[in-house]
Amino acid sequence: MEATVMERADGGATNREGDRGGKYLVFHLGQEEFGIQVLKVREIMGIQDITAVPQTPHHVKGVINLRGKVIPVVDLRLKFGLPEQEYTQRTCIIVTQVNSEAGPMLMGIVVDGVAEVLNLATAEIEDTPDFGDGTATPYLLGMAKVKGKVKILLEIEQVLTSQDLRRLEAMLQ
Repeated sequence: MEATVMERADGGATNREGDRGGKYLVFHLGQEEFGIQVLKVREIMGIQDITAVPQTPHHVKGVINLRGKVIPVVDLRLKFGLPEQEYTQRTCIIVTQVNSEAGPMLMGIVVDGVAEVLNLATAEIEDTPDFGDGTATPYLLGMAKVKGKVKILLEIEQVLTSQDLRRLEAMLQ
């Protein structure tokens, strides 16, 4: 699979707080579809050799060399507690940019496959339901209803905790 570079036509502006409408990259994990804001996506590439790093959490697969820059790779299936699966030809790495304490940082996330780019209106996105029992879901941006199906929208910067990000930054030092 060839790498796909996502161009930013907006000059780098981010969505205003509360305005969740816009373009989302939709991908699969198992039977579920998730989406992240295209503004956070830098590139999509096929699965490649990932160098394991000792003493990292189970969901941190290791690092890859992206045009001379070493970036950490997280398997989103494992991060979300889904069963581990063998990588296929559809498995890919989405390179995202997240803000950490040290500034912007590139991070790869392994997903089962990329589906499409959707342009969602704010009205198509509902708030995340309350799951009760004090379940914290800060990484959920909302739920999109598209053609009778629900797509789970992720706030990719919240998927990894600040502790995870600090650990990944230290790993790259």
